Amino acid sequence: MIANARMYAVDVQASELWRALLSAVTAQAGLNVEVIEHAPPACLDDLWRRTDMAAVFMCGLPYSRANPKPTLIAAPVPAAAEFAGLPKYWSELVVRGDSRFYDLESTFGGKICLTAPNSQSGYAAALQYLMAFDVARTAKAGGARSPLYREIAAPAVTPLGAVTAVVAGTADVAPIDAYAYRLLQKHRGDLTSKLRTVARTARTPIPPLVASIEGAQGLRAAFTAAHRDPALKALLAGLELSHFVTPNPRDYDALRISFESATAYWREHALAEIVHPAFVV
Repeated sequence: MIANARMYAVDVQASELWRALLSAVTAQAGLNVEVIEHAPPACLDDLWRRTDMAAVFMCGLPYSRANPKPTLIAAPVPAAAEFAGLPKYWSELVVRGDSRFYDLESTFGGKICLTAPNSQSGYAAALQYLMAFDVARTAKAGGARSPLYREIAAPAVTPLGAVTAVVAGTADVAPIDAYAYRLLQKHRGDLTSKLRTVARTARTPIPPLVASIEGAQGLRAAFTAAHRDPALKALLAGLELSHFVTPNPRDYDALRISFESATAYWREHALAEIVHPAFVV
């Protein structure tokens, strides 16, 4: 059986904290689990197809589209006040702090960096959010339309990759998972200190931990009780976590519906003049 936190293992220190937390909680559930890396460029879809998952973070969008679906174990609740004690997140649209961009609209005509075509926070959330801007811009132009961006860059794969691209100036703007960004602010302030948020997408259910093995009830109990264990408090604090809750599978259905709506729209209205093949809809 395996566990994995690649989605939120934003750097070496965070990865070590996740390894320790997942090992401790799965052991408390009475399971012998190996915490694996599955680091980039290994494909996340391959990870999520495994039949020996005990506690693996899975993006909500592919979860909503999976058939059959893995078993939901727990959803993290970030500790920062802006998360309001809920298992929800959003995407931070970030630019370089010293750039000329003062809001999202000022990035139009530039280069946007997305993480992966199966990502909610690094792709789908931005598609949904940008639709309203495109409609309003076209209406203001009397029906004349041009793509919002000059180019969609190659997949950044991870939030760290997207942040690095913006800091390096190879992209102008990128959507970043809000919880991953919080972790990056804690562990990679050398990068995030050079960035500025110009917009936030709508809140949606945060990526859950999923399993493909029997014994989900014991795992759920162990994760949802983790915050009451004094031995785990330092690990949770290092990961900016308050606690875990039991997620509702139906909450994720809206992600699939929104994604289908957004991709149908952008299939008829090009988001960029140059689109990397991975993001052709």
